[in-house]
Amino acid sequence: MPGLVNCHTHLELNQLGGGVLHDEPEFLTWIRRIRELKDATSVEAFYEAAVAGIKDCWSRGVTCVAETGSTGAVMRALHDLGGRGIVYQEVFGPDPAKSADSMRELEAAVLPLRRLATSQLLLGVSPHAPYTVSGPLYEAVAAFARLEELPIAVHVAESPDEVRLVRDGAGAFAEALRARGIAIEPGGCSPVAYLVQRGVIRRGTLCIHAIQADAADVELLRSFRATVAHCPRSNAAHRHGLMPLALFQQARVPVGLGTDSVVSVGDLDLWAEAEAAGLRGESALRALTIEGARALGWDTEVGSLEVGKAGDLAVFPFAALRRPSPPPAALLTVVSGRIVHQISGQ
Repeated sequence: MPGLVNCHTHLELNQLGGGVLHDEPEFLTWIRRIRELKDATSVEAFYEAAVAGIKDCWSRGVTCVAETGSTGAVMRALHDLGGRGIVYQEVFGPDPAKSADSMRELEAAVLPLRRLATSQLLLGVSPHAPYTVSGPLYEAVAAFARLEELPIAVHVAESPDEVRLVRDGAGAFAEALRARGIAIEPGGCSPVAYLVQRGVIRRGTLCIHAIQADAADVELLRSFRATVAHCPRSNAAHRHGLMPLALFQQARVPVGLGTDSVVSVGDLDLWAEAEAAGLRGESALRALTIEGARALGWDTEVGSLEVGKAGDLAVFPFAALRRPSPPPAALLTVVSGRIVHQISGQ
């Protein structure tokens, strides 16, 4: 079958607790703890986590990942291992007065990573989320991405507190930002509409989560030809609610599935994501292959087995696919015609 496509990962975080933190009930507390753990992690440890995460994906038949991260470790690891993926370099900066500093950091990170890009390893940028990125920084990143022809991924409409921050200038995120001396003004609109105003939502922008989206938001994403990475188990773990998948499907907005990080859900099981999304059989298979490729704008290369496409495929035991719980291990995984994983004896 075609190799699976994981539309949202944080493989550089694979060593940070192995899912232990996903029971933290307060999202803001969880985010702060992740930041603390990242600050205490070495460059070498991030790289080792990235290598382990990529190999874990391959063992599960995943041949393409869309990674968002701040260390560059996954870009380097994919390059060294000969993997396929899109790596979105994250940028943070909620203080409008410091947006120029954040852009200098982003540009400095992008320059060496671009040298690693190939036809099967792409680089993009990710202004993280409305609670970590100021309006001016969003606009600067969007302009930079257009100039450098880099794809964009962004966490958006993930939690009710994010909605309150953007629409009302209230809630836990707003209080935390004001405590740091950062002025917050209500935007009077949804997070999706806010990112449209800032120029971040455009053709091919990968919108991660998109849980707190209504019909108007879905229409905006459709009209701008954006796509969505759906991470239902992460959404449930953080108690953020259910994404209106049916609305996106009716509007024909491309939606792929992603596992998010192991510190959210504990593992990289895409079959479990399909099950959590209510998808079975052919629908699950399409979501994990061609629909995921379409969400990443890579459906002319991967996602199905057709003449002229890249040789990305996975071999599974047939019986395991009929009941993929526990998740089936791939007997063989191939990226661009090269074996990257094989169970001994197969």
